[in-house]
Order: sequence, then C-alpha cells, then structure tokens
Amino acid sequence: MKRVAILGSTGSIGRSALAVVDAHPGRLTVVALAAGDNASLLAEQIARYRPEVAAMATGEGVDRVRSACGSASPSVLGGTEGLVAVATHPSVDIVICASAGTAGLEAVLAAIEAGKTIALANKEVLVMAGAIVTEAARRRGVAILPVDSEHNAIHQCLHARPPTEVRRIILTASGGPFRDYSSEALEHVGPDAALRHPTWQMGRKITIDSATLMNKGLEVIEAHHLFGTPYDRIDVVVHPQSIVHSLVTLCDGAALAHLGHPDMRVPISYALHHPERVDVPVRTLDLAEVASLTFEPPDEDAFPCLRISREAAVAGGTGPCVLNAANEIAVHAFLGGRLPFMGIPAVIEQTLERVGAHGVHGFESLYQADAEAREVAGELVGVHA
Repeated sequence: MKRVAILGSTGSIGRSALAVVDAHPGRLTVVALAAGDNASLLAEQIARYRPEVAAMATGEGVDRVRSACGSASPSVLGGTEGLVAVATHPSVDIVICASAGTAGLEAVLAAIEAGKTIALANKEVLVMAGAIVTEAARRRGVAILPVDSEHNAIHQCLHARPPTEVRRIILTASGGPFRDYSSEALEHVGPDAALRHPTWQMGRKITIDSATLMNKGLEVIEAHHLFGTPYDRIDVVVHPQSIVHSLVTLCDGAALAHLGHPDMRVPISYALHHPERVDVPVRTLDLAEVASLTFEPPDEDAFPCLRISREAAVAGGTGPCVLNAANEIAVHAFLGGRLPFMGIPAVIEQTLERVGAHGVHGFESLYQADAEAREVAGELVGVHA
C-alpha cells in the first residue's frame, strides 16, 4: 500500500490523482491533502478520504475548512508551513506536487530531504531551481517521477537509459487554440478564446501557457534537468492530435515514442504505481481510427515565448526564475483583461532584459530574482495595457 500526499488536490491534476486512487483502493491511500483557495472542495475531499493532515494557502481558508468539517476536521494548517507539513508527514510515501505557481518549491525540497518519492506536476519547481532540486534528490537517493504527459512519456521511453545513449529529446505540443494564427491575428484574441484548449482540460494558467507556447519553453527547461540532456539536443514539434506525447532518438538511430489518447490519469497512474503498471480505465488507442498524425515546426514569430524561454534557459543562473515570475504576472494580467495576448511575451522579454540573469548562490538568489522580476513585470503590464 502506497500512502499518498497531494499538493493541489482541488485542481485538475489533483482531482485526476484522486480518481486514480479511487480505482485502486487496495494499492493506494490518501494520507495528506493541500489546496489553494477552494475550501469547500477540500472539505468534501477530507470527508471522503479522511487524511491525517490537510493544508490551505491562507489562514482564512483554514478557518473555512475547519468550519465545514466540524468535529471531523483533521489537523489543518495554512501557508507554506501547511504545504511542508503535508509533504513531509511521516505517513507519506509519495508526494504529488500539483500546486500551481512557485508555492510548491519549498515543500518539494522538504519532501526530498524527508526521503519522499516525488511525483512532479508543477513546472515551476524545476524551472526556478532545477539544479538545486535534482542535486538534493541525487544526494538523498530520492526519485523524481514526472507527471507532465510529455516528460512522463520521455521517462517511459528512456526506461533508465544513460544520457550517453540519448541523441535527442523531442517534446510535442498541440499548438493550442491559436495554432494557425498569425502574429497580427493574435493581437486581437482574448482570454475566453485562449482558454479553449483543443485537446486537454487544464487549469487556467497552464491553458494560457499552452496558448502562448510558454508551456513548451518551460518543459524544455524541465527536460534538461530531469534527463541531463543539453538544451541544444531538446526539440519541440507541433502535433495537433496530441496522440504522440513525446519521443526520443537514440545513438543507434532508433526513435522511441509514447502514444495514447490524452488523459492525465495515465501519467499519474504510472508515477503512483512505478515501477509496476496497473489497469487504467481509459480508451485504448486505435491507430486506424485516428488515421492521421501530423507534425510541424513551431512558429516562433507568432509564438515568441518559446524562443524567449530557450534564451533564458541558455543564459542560466536566475534567468529561468525571472522568466517564470514574469510569465506568471503577465498571464494573470491577461486573464484579468489588463494585458493583450501579445503583451505576454513582450512583458516577459523586457523583464528579462531589465533584470538579467545572475549566478545562483542558494535560495536567497532565487527569491530575490523572483521578487525583482515580479515588480518589474508589474510595471511593464501598465506600459503594454
């Protein structure tokens, strides 16, 4: 029996993870849950799964959960302290990190130090502090199992092959809702259109990242840290059907791909049950029914976030941290109607130019870069409004 903690249990990944737990009650049990601001849903989850500890992002959220649960309330904590308590609880074997944004970083590092296996669905953890996180995992002998469909696919294709055998990693992108749009047409799109992803059901922030192709830029950085592959050997290809979830080419010329219908229960199940495989109630892939799989290069003129991400990645140091912070501010402004769609890459690029990339000398360097980037990006939102 594996005992599971879920950071971000009320989000789309968290809910899918609970569905995987429900499908295999003899193998998996929930012992700790953490959520952002959806107190009512967390209270429902607590009533159903009876975790030993739970957490909310704010003190007000903690009060609402305690009130909703009444005498049946477990220990409920707030803020970063609560996330860390959930991630490091003595009963936990594996931590699913699906919390949005940068909040999960400290909790993941604490979980690694506590010897917990990490099932990682939060891009920001490795984008902000990939070298620190992966070094901590190596030192503690902790596995980081990717839950993102693309990196999970690569993990399955590589099957613990050494980096010397890997020629290239190819991340696939659906292209989002604006795949065929020109940069001129993208000037006029709004949040409602950007949130209509053609193949995946995801949270609002990551859906916008998909529409700008920023998610692929962040995934390039993740892949570099997860698999030890240099940036110049990580490619992105647009694949609108979202059937090939990613592929690798090996030194002997072989290409290995992972295929399947889009369903997050598959990579979540893989991570939770690893190294075993179990039945997942998803539709079996029928290639004759799919009939056609197409691929095309990304349009980096219309979607400059991919180029900007690569430049920040190659610059290294605090560059990816600044990239991530500026993107979060820009996406939030776009969703709030305060920034046009093409203002997102403009704010990110100008933030990187003004803040720059500096050496990382521990977490203080990252937190300082993150704060400075958010301040500068906030100012730039007003300029591009």
